[in-house]
Amino acid sequence: MDVNETEDRRLGLHLPFDDGHERAPLLLPPTKTMDAADEKGERPDLSEDTAHQISVDPWYQVGFVLITGVNSAYVLGYSGSIMVPLGWIGGTCGLLLAAAISMYANALLARLHEVGGKRHIRYRDLAGHIYGRKIYALTWALQYVNLFMINTGFIILAGQALKATYALFSDDGALKLPYCIAISGFTCALFAFGIPYLSALRIWLGFSTLFSLIYIVITFVLSLRDGITAPARDYSIPGSHGTRIFTTIGAVADLVFAYNTGMLPEIQATIRPPVVKNMEKALWFQFTVGSLPLYAVTFMGYWAYGSATSSYLLNNVKGPVWIKATANMSAFLQTVIALHIFASPMYEFLDTKYGSGHGGPFAFHNVVFRVLVRGGYLTVNTLVAAVLPFLGDFMSLTGALSTFPLTFVLANHMYLMVKRHKLSAIQKSWHWLNVIGFTGLAVAAAVAAIRLIMLDSSTYHFFADL
Repeated sequence: MDVNETEDRRLGLHLPFDDGHERAPLLLPPTKTMDAADEKGERPDLSEDTAHQISVDPWYQVGFVLITGVNSAYVLGYSGSIMVPLGWIGGTCGLLLAAAISMYANALLARLHEVGGKRHIRYRDLAGHIYGRKIYALTWALQYVNLFMINTGFIILAGQALKATYALFSDDGALKLPYCIAISGFTCALFAFGIPYLSALRIWLGFSTLFSLIYIVITFVLSLRDGITAPARDYSIPGSHGTRIFTTIGAVADLVFAYNTGMLPEIQATIRPPVVKNMEKALWFQFTVGSLPLYAVTFMGYWAYGSATSSYLLNNVKGPVWIKATANMSAFLQTVIALHIFASPMYEFLDTKYGSGHGGPFAFHNVVFRVLVRGGYLTVNTLVAAVLPFLGDFMSLTGALSTFPLTFVLANHMYLMVKRHKLSAIQKSWHWLNVIGFTGLAVAAAVAAIRLIMLDSSTYHFFADL
């Protein structure tokens, strides 16, 4: 064992469980594919045991999990939230640059999955392993905020899709947005009761991909048709100089939000060994082929409608009622599946700490536990979504408060901590530049997002029917 590997192992911190007792680490289950460490009998231990299934998914299934997040119904808002405040040059360069930076940061995280002879299946475990208990708790808090707000945004999105569908067939305004949000939250809860863990999505990832293609293709084609027949569009960036500063910073937060999950270690935990190589394959899949639908619908929407593009692109397009209804319902159904991905770390925590591992996931007492606990969690999400249904603001605040710190600041600093003896002075300077730069961006983006929420809150009342 060389000096660097010894140092990596010295960094190990065996965190106790919340009940104060140390427990023997759970060994990875045997698989047909084994990396070099496996062959030498040095297979890493898991940082803690878990009630969920891990180490069973091929890299392409994990790739589809990532693509499901990237091409969720959130893509229907990027024309309005990214392209409108940044314009053609800023928006295009921003999307491409954010993709490159996000790919790099996620690759760093993927390479830290096995550190100190342990496989870290949760983001907070990895941070606690490197820094200690306080940063463990801080990372968990940041991740919880990140995932809670993403899930809240998904419920808002699903509610908007339902309301848009209803408005196609009736103009009486009886089905208001808060009611649609309540229906969406209930549907997401029903889905959560039946899918015990992330790996169990399997065939649902295929449905998710199908739903994504339906609303993206329909939106793309209808936007193209509208753009061809429409008069000249206005592509100028709206707002006064002072307002543009805040909207530009908010759009930058939306850029990083578009590509990142904030839960890469949890997703990587489901992948088969060799975990780092397979995760890198999944990431390349996400940032190449998987990102093309996002680019297509974002650029086409902005080209067709210019600065008049709304935060939900299907509100702009014109076409047959049944086609638009199909797109909206596809967006609704895909959102239900995508929310489950981003809620899975919270589900895993609750199931592991408070659930019963006896009898299998569909034993009566385990199903009842999921109904009570997951139902309660999603009820809170739904209530927040109905009270503050400002989707674009949520995207900006989520990017500022959690996506920047988790994906960029912590990833670079953790890599510095673990690999510091292997990095040159130039490499160390590069990572420190990332840490300082993204910390500054996170603070600026948080201020801009809070300002936007305050403005929208003063314009719209609680439970607004937007």
